[in-house]
Amino acid sequence: MSKTCCNHSQAAPIKAVSKAATPQAEHSHDSHCCDNAAPVTGCTNQAPHDHQAHGENDPPGDEEPPRGSCSDRACCSDQPQAPDHAHDHGHQDAHGHHDHDEAPDERAPLHEPEQNVSRHSWQVLGMDCPSCARKIETAVGRVAGVQQARVLFATEKLVVDLAPGLSPDPITAAVLAAGFRLKGETRGKAADGQPRSPWLTLLGKYWQPLSLAALMLVAALLPDTLGKPLFILATLWGLWPVARKAWALTKSGSPFAIETLMTVAALGALFLGETAEAAMVLLLFMLGEHLEAYAAGRARAGVTALMALVPDKALRIRPTPTGDVREEVAADALRPGDIIEIAPGARLPADARLLDALGAFDESALTGESIPVERRQGDKVAAGSLAADRVLRLEVVSEPGNNAIDRILHLIEEAETQRAPIERFIDRFSRWYTPAMMLVALLVMLVPPLAFGQSWDEWIYRALALLLIGCPCALVISTPAAVTSALAAATRQGALIKGGAALERLAHVDTVAFDKTGTLTLGKPQLTDFIALNGQSENALLALAAAIEQGSHHPLARAVVAAANEQGLTLAAASELRALPGMGVEGRIDGALWQLLAPSRIPSLDEAINQRVSRLEAQGKTVVVLAQADAAPAALLALRDQIRPEAAAALRELRGLGLQSIMLTGDNPRAAEAIATELGMGWRASLLPEGKVEEIAKLAEHRKVAMIGDGINDAPAMKRASIGIAMGGGTDVALETADAALTHNQLGGLAAMIRLSRSALANIHQNIALALGLKAIFLVTSLLGITGLWIAVLADTGATALVTANALRLLRKR
Repeated sequence: MSKTCCNHSQAAPIKAVSKAATPQAEHSHDSHCCDNAAPVTGCTNQAPHDHQAHGENDPPGDEEPPRGSCSDRACCSDQPQAPDHAHDHGHQDAHGHHDHDEAPDERAPLHEPEQNVSRHSWQVLGMDCPSCARKIETAVGRVAGVQQARVLFATEKLVVDLAPGLSPDPITAAVLAAGFRLKGETRGKAADGQPRSPWLTLLGKYWQPLSLAALMLVAALLPDTLGKPLFILATLWGLWPVARKAWALTKSGSPFAIETLMTVAALGALFLGETAEAAMVLLLFMLGEHLEAYAAGRARAGVTALMALVPDKALRIRPTPTGDVREEVAADALRPGDIIEIAPGARLPADARLLDALGAFDESALTGESIPVERRQGDKVAAGSLAADRVLRLEVVSEPGNNAIDRILHLIEEAETQRAPIERFIDRFSRWYTPAMMLVALLVMLVPPLAFGQSWDEWIYRALALLLIGCPCALVISTPAAVTSALAAATRQGALIKGGAALERLAHVDTVAFDKTGTLTLGKPQLTDFIALNGQSENALLALAAAIEQGSHHPLARAVVAAANEQGLTLAAASELRALPGMGVEGRIDGALWQLLAPSRIPSLDEAINQRVSRLEAQGKTVVVLAQADAAPAALLALRDQIRPEAAAALRELRGLGLQSIMLTGDNPRAAEAIATELGMGWRASLLPEGKVEEIAKLAEHRKVAMIGDGINDAPAMKRASIGIAMGGGTDVALETADAALTHNQLGGLAAMIRLSRSALANIHQNIALALGLKAIFLVTSLLGITGLWIAVLADTGATALVTANALRLLRKR
């Protein structure tokens, strides 16, 4: 999406999935070129670079792009940018995912439709677990003309690409035939807008198991002569929808579904005369299905809440010759440039730019930060943010379907394609597990009677019990239930993790590599020292420096101008402003040519001044020399980027988790050492983007490394690491390349994200142990004749309940 001039306080999620930067023409006389080139010092032990406007005091590739080749976002973003060659590293795929030595995911990411291919989407109703999504995909994939079919379980969306000119009607028919519904196909009595009684809602949802339980209760109270026929009737009543769905799934390409196993088991029990047990099996199965539906709903609650953040209506302001006209319109009707008004307590229907002088917004739903954030005129505010204190006017900046919430939902949908390796293994395992168990059950039924003359009834009964124990429901749901719960919990806390694969890799991390500017530091330098060298007034010299820097968007320039404005200095008019490639900037004031240069670009500096420069740089400061052309230096300006207030505490938390930390920066070694020493971490300095990649590669030989950064130049290193984590306020390329993002832009969330991932992995292992352990126990007891059919299905339902309840514990993680 195109970008105009951005502001410092742009909300993090706004950049979630926008496109990468493209080179643009040279900027006029902006010696610093980009807003967010970082204010750090020195380039040592590297080949010369002509693209640092402040000479060696600008890092090579870490903080600033080449002069005259800025990207379109380089001059409007608030974060550090990098040379265009940073794009050449990392070889990321379309979605920026890592290319590890893992088995390919069977469900490839949903790619863009080909030309002339029509894309259709529906909301699917009736999915209880991720295996339902596979069944729908299988059914739809068999329809002629379907080129791509994906079910996004988290958002309950079916997306289908159809060949040109074909009707989508066969797709809806295939979904209905598979036993599922599409929104709008089947409507309840509440569709007319009349409120329904809670009791009617409850009966409408659970009428099948309730009616089956009532029939069984009546049958149990009657004598055998009347009770047995009623149990048969109850079994047939409960079996009808199950058998019908099993047949539909078989025809649509899923013959080994749990419904098939239940149908065979219930019919077998009826054949053996175990009517009460057959009915109990079906009742327990129905309860298990509703339990899975509840678990799925809870796991999707975070996504559902996110979707509900954007209101359907908006109050648009339309200027007329007689005054402003307020009109209520659908949120989808808003277009960039529209003026909207929101009242206190209302949420933004689109990404917008604040027009009023000041406004406070509650962005907790997007960032996890509970304290309202103050925004100033021109600041961007994300859709879903809540106006905290007054009526505000804003200008819409996002297209319909492309606001902050939409982009986060898109990332969540994308995350489903990145399943954890353990989840992919279980999915493959379950595909042959069910047919294998059916084969084993068949052998158990045939071999003892035929080979050893055992009773047919006894071994048919044991085979049926074995068949039910072979149901893979608890095993299949063990991983996705935990992953979905963990991702929902992370999103609620302001951390976006792009799928189970990223979640699993994050849990194994033992080393965290940090970029410096914009990650460990705020990326907003301040003038810390101003030293006059020739006896002139400091204020007069500062005003000269600010006059040369005025109009530039470089952070160093803005810091100098801000310092002059804070002191109320009047800036002279400067002319002939131009960049000195690899050196600095110059401009003419009152006929005299003044320059701001890196100390290394002034060979005539005497020893005393060089010692002062060294002392300042040793404190982690960037030093710039103000001098008149061909004259002695007039002043030294020292600037320093401020360390994030939460950085030290965040690193202590990581050490408490047993993780090592290292800083990778293009800054000079003295500045890097000063900041690293203050934070108590290792460091590598004077690194180009490819240098960062090499350092990550060295670390990755023996360790699992997470790379956290915010700039284009960080993207290759993030790609090379085991997992890349982007700061929420960073560049779009970094956010796209990363496997996870801190949307609240606070390092304090990093340790919490890692703790959550470790808890999720432990939860998955517990779930698998529960599912397989219970099956192993009841497999033995069923073969020995100790447990029967209803105990077998209770074991499966119980395992599903335990696994689900265990996974839902992750939703409460703080």
